[in-house]
Amino acid sequence: MPSVIVLDPLAQEGLDLLDAAEGITYEVRTGLKGDDLREAVSQFDGAICRSGVKLTSDVLTGKSKLKAVVRAGVGTDNIDKDAATKAGVVVMNTPAGNTISTAEHAIALMLAMSRSIAPAYQSLIEGRWDRKAFMGAQVAGKTLGIVGLGRIGLAVAARAKALEMDLIGYDPFMSAERAKQLGIELVENVADMLPRVDYLTVHTPLTEETRNLISTEQIEVMKPGARLINCARGGIYDEAALAEGLKAGKIAGVALDVYPDEPCTDSPLFGMPGVVCTPHLGASTEEAQTQVAVEAVELLTAYLSTGAIRCAVNVPSLDPQTLASLRSYLDLAHRLGRLAAGLDPSGLTKCQLTYRGELAERDTKVLTSAFAVGLLEDAMPESLNLVNAESLLRDRGIELVEAKNSHQGAFRSAIGVELASAGSSHTMTGAILGADMPRLVEIDGYRLESFLDGFLLLFKHKDVPGIIGSVGTTLGDAGVNIAQMAVGREAQGGEAVAVLNIDGEPPQSAVDAVLAHEAITKAKVVRLPAAGTLPSWLG
Repeated sequence: MPSVIVLDPLAQEGLDLLDAAEGITYEVRTGLKGDDLREAVSQFDGAICRSGVKLTSDVLTGKSKLKAVVRAGVGTDNIDKDAATKAGVVVMNTPAGNTISTAEHAIALMLAMSRSIAPAYQSLIEGRWDRKAFMGAQVAGKTLGIVGLGRIGLAVAARAKALEMDLIGYDPFMSAERAKQLGIELVENVADMLPRVDYLTVHTPLTEETRNLISTEQIEVMKPGARLINCARGGIYDEAALAEGLKAGKIAGVALDVYPDEPCTDSPLFGMPGVVCTPHLGASTEEAQTQVAVEAVELLTAYLSTGAIRCAVNVPSLDPQTLASLRSYLDLAHRLGRLAAGLDPSGLTKCQLTYRGELAERDTKVLTSAFAVGLLEDAMPESLNLVNAESLLRDRGIELVEAKNSHQGAFRSAIGVELASAGSSHTMTGAILGADMPRLVEIDGYRLESFLDGFLLLFKHKDVPGIIGSVGTTLGDAGVNIAQMAVGREAQGGEAVAVLNIDGEPPQSAVDAVLAHEAITKAKVVRLPAAGTLPSWLG
């Protein structure tokens, strides 16, 4: 009989479902740590947790009967997913349960900041009646910028629309047509919206790309008196820069619910005029906790009873034999997705994948999912895998199409990609050399052979002497070594494209210097996984 351990406080509605689950027993053991936690977890088939318990590698590895962990909430940072995967433990989360509560909290912070709710109440507590000191700002008619148009970002947009706000949004994976249907003006990058917005809210994961997304440089170009809200992840805003912006009068307010290090009781923003902060309360409503508890129990009992896997964040829904036979092409499809995301995905409307040669005879749905994971994984707050990537892509109005061509051509099998956006398009083709060496063999119509790993510098240029030497000198001056080079061209003296594998990310000044060359028209740096590195769901 399957057994479940509940490791954090869970809403009663969830416990009632466990009581009613036929053939499943459970125990509630909260507050466990160290050896006690490891021993307890090893005795159960499934576990449900929130954010209080830390399921680290030492807890998840070793002799254990544990098969699945469900996080009653979105974030799974407290679960070592790599260790869980290696231990054969499925990790699932409940991505939809706290959407509305978090969106409502973002709106609540925006209004509280605009009308000085907290300091006005504090003045009454202190025996003062000082209406003139708390002149507020109306949100109706103001422009709200939303970075990240996933579930929560769109829920915020709907509520802001009801408050008669004008909406500007940025999400590289939201189509312009879909945004227009939702009443959102889509921009190509965050910088484009900054001079125009009265309010800015972010709903993205914390990645190297989003860390300090708003810092001193961005505050300088913002509309004077702008106000900023963050209910997503701490670190997206540079708190020190926000404090300086407030002191200088460049921004009028800041509202935070999340911080780089939590628990947080000390921030340069605490106590400053125009600031309202809360201790990570976005999902702290009875309704949200009930929803995530019920969803967590439903996911875990379904898995333990029938083997069904939904909302998994670390494993594919794929049997071992199929996984082994497609492993190299899954890796290739994932890398092509990462390359596509790095080129220029803004306004993407359609992706077509064409499977050629022997692959055309296979069930390629899982390969398409692997491409979608690569395309989205650096831009999504949700944890991505082969199960959910395609649906999340389509949620953003991006069409994903498969085509097949059994003709082998130059390679036994190949994967072709066509990307269409409002203003541009790209093509690329990948193949496997040997048993497991992914290669880029075509880009934008140019044939070449490039490694698909590490840092790539791609640039389009006129086929004239001295280009590669000039770029090599520029990179050398920046301390960046070239590991491998591939060039494709139309004809001698015509247009050409080069892909350089380099040993590190060049500074922007070096990229600017490359672009400054009179024969070079475009240049882009893309970061791919290191050679031989597989994503956790494939490893």
